[in-house]
Amino acid sequence: MAAKKPENMAFEAALDELDSIVNELESGDIALEDALKKFERGIALARSSQQKLTQAEQRVEILLQADDEAPLTEFDADNE
Repeated sequence: MAAKKPENMAFEAALDELDSIVNELESGDIALEDALKKFERGIALARSSQQKLTQAEQRVEILLQADDEAPLTEFDADNE
Protein backbone atom coordinates (compact mmCIF):
# COMPACT_ATOMS: atom_id res chain seq x y z
CA MET A 1 0.00 0.00 0.00
CA ALA A 2 1.41 3.39 -0.97
CA ALA A 3 1.83 5.88 1.83
CA LYS A 4 -0.50 8.85 1.86
CA LYS A 5 0.90 12.25 1.06
CA PRO A 6 1.54 14.07 4.36
CA GLU A 7 -0.66 17.00 3.35
CA ASN A 8 -3.61 14.61 2.89
CA MET A 9 -3.22 13.01 6.32
CA ALA A 10 -4.95 13.97 9.54
CA PHE A 11 -2.64 15.76 11.98
CA GLU A 12 -2.85 12.92 14.51
CA ALA A 13 -2.15 10.24 11.89
CA ALA A 14 0.91 12.14 10.68
CA LEU A 15 2.22 12.43 14.25
CA ASP A 16 1.66 8.70 14.84
CA GLU A 17 3.59 7.81 11.69
CA LEU A 18 6.34 10.28 12.58
CA ASP A 19 6.65 8.72 16.04
CA SER A 20 6.93 5.29 14.46
CA ILE A 21 9.65 6.49 12.08
CA VAL A 22 11.62 8.06 14.95
CA ASN A 23 11.45 4.78 16.89
CA GLU A 24 12.69 2.81 13.86
CA LEU A 25 15.56 5.21 13.23
CA GLU A 26 16.56 5.25 16.89
CA SER A 27 16.72 1.46 16.99
CA GLY A 28 19.65 1.51 14.58
CA ASP A 29 18.57 -1.79 13.02
CA ILE A 30 17.85 -0.34 9.60
CA ALA A 31 19.91 -0.18 6.41
CA LEU A 32 21.32 3.20 5.45
CA GLU A 33 19.22 3.54 2.29
CA ASP A 34 16.03 2.65 4.17
CA ALA A 35 16.99 5.04 6.96
CA LEU A 36 17.40 7.87 4.45
CA LYS A 37 14.00 7.14 2.92
CA LYS A 38 12.38 7.10 6.33
CA PHE A 39 14.18 10.29 7.30
CA GLU A 40 12.85 12.00 4.14
CA ARG A 41 9.34 10.81 4.96
CA GLY A 42 9.72 12.04 8.53
CA ILE A 43 10.80 15.49 7.37
CA ALA A 44 7.79 15.70 5.05
CA LEU A 45 5.46 14.62 7.86
CA ALA A 46 6.99 17.12 10.29
CA ARG A 47 6.69 20.02 7.82
CA SER A 48 3.11 19.18 6.96
CA SER A 49 2.19 18.82 10.63
CA GLN A 50 3.83 22.14 11.47
CA GLN A 51 1.86 23.84 8.69
CA LYS A 52 -1.40 22.37 9.97
CA LEU A 53 -0.55 23.41 13.53
CA THR A 54 0.25 26.96 12.39
CA GLN A 55 -3.07 27.16 10.53
CA ALA A 56 -4.95 25.96 13.61
CA GLU A 57 -3.15 28.53 15.78
CA GLN A 58 -4.08 31.28 13.30
CA ARG A 59 -7.71 30.23 13.37
CA VAL A 60 -7.74 30.31 17.18
CA GLU A 61 -6.08 33.74 17.15
CA ILE A 62 -8.73 35.04 14.73
CA LEU A 63 -11.48 33.71 16.98
CA LEU A 64 -9.96 35.24 20.09
CA GLN A 65 -9.47 38.65 18.48
CA ALA A 66 -12.95 38.94 17.04
CA ASP A 67 -15.37 40.98 19.11
CA ASP A 68 -19.05 40.14 19.43
CA GLU A 69 -20.07 42.82 16.92
CA ALA A 70 -17.59 41.87 14.19
CA PRO A 71 -19.00 40.09 11.13
CA LEU A 72 -17.86 36.51 10.64
CA THR A 73 -15.44 35.94 7.80
CA GLU A 74 -14.47 32.70 6.10
CA PHE A 75 -11.00 31.39 6.96
CA ASP A 76 -8.94 30.85 3.81
CA ALA A 77 -5.88 28.71 4.50
CA ASP A 78 -4.47 29.42 1.04
CA ASN A 79 -4.11 33.11 1.82
CA GLU A 80 -2.38 32.59 5.17
